[in-house]
Amino acid sequence: MAAHAHDFLGAAHDRNARRTRWVVMLSAVMTVAEIIAGTLTGSMALVADGWHMATHTLALGVSALAYSFARKRSTDAAYSWGTGKVGSLAGFASALGLAAVAVGILVESAGRFVEPRTVDYREALAVAVVGLLVNLASALLLGHGHDHGDDHGHGHDHHDHDHHGHAHHHDHNLRSAYLHVLADALTSVLAIAALAAGWFYGWRWLDPAVAIVGAVVILHWSRGLVAETAAVLLDRVPDPALSAELKRRVEGDGEVTVSDWHLWTVGPGRYAAIVSARGAPASEIRRRLGADPRIAHVTVECE
Repeated sequence: MAAHAHDFLGAAHDRNARRTRWVVMLSAVMTVAEIIAGTLTGSMALVADGWHMATHTLALGVSALAYSFARKRSTDAAYSWGTGKVGSLAGFASALGLAAVAVGILVESAGRFVEPRTVDYREALAVAVVGLLVNLASALLLGHGHDHGDDHGHGHDHHDHDHHGHAHHHDHNLRSAYLHVLADALTSVLAIAALAAGWFYGWRWLDPAVAIVGAVVILHWSRGLVAETAAVLLDRVPDPALSAELKRRVEGDGEVTVSDWHLWTVGPGRYAAIVSARGAPASEIRRRLGADPRIAHVTVECE
């Protein structure tokens, strides 16, 4: 039997990796600026935004490393199904980091209600605006790849691989980076609103209040990303409707009996399938499955 590759990385993998590295550099610079400025001016909203961005910078760094690792090991035979799910693993870890940051902001902000502090609103507001601009620039860098779902399979014309056309995908590594940037933008907007209200109306309580609102929203985002990435890591059926349709095709009018059927994710928008059946040869079963661009690898067992 001739060897065949298990490279299930998306076509936009390298482009997304470059975008992520740029965002890491932008976020690192702004992180230092916000933490220092927030500490000097006494703004909890700005400090929260700075530390929030610090953890996001770390998470984005993990995303960048995940892209690099997945590319370098994409043909490593030690990984039976390739490294296509490394992005989902990085996304899962980043989502947990998001949740941890949100909890930290909640605790610190609650303390500020009990023990309010003086805030130098003018300087803090200027830094918060710059932070928002950096976040928006980062979102633009990542958002294009996140929105368009333009990855497609790499062609392999041997064995049981079918890679034709384009398939919509979910690059969890890019999505986690994108959510980190959106969360940063949200906390920047809330910090600006709180600082402006405190400066013009004297509403000191709004500074920790908006930090709490931002933390709650971030917790909601992280919960969704944890659920989505965990499903991939646990090999949950990615598309129940597609799974049922493929099984129906194999069984036909009932002359073929499927005793075992599995469909799971091996990379962004890339699925693998295993079918065990009786009543037809392997070539006929593969013909019935068709050339779906999402199915990257098929294993057929004839009983």
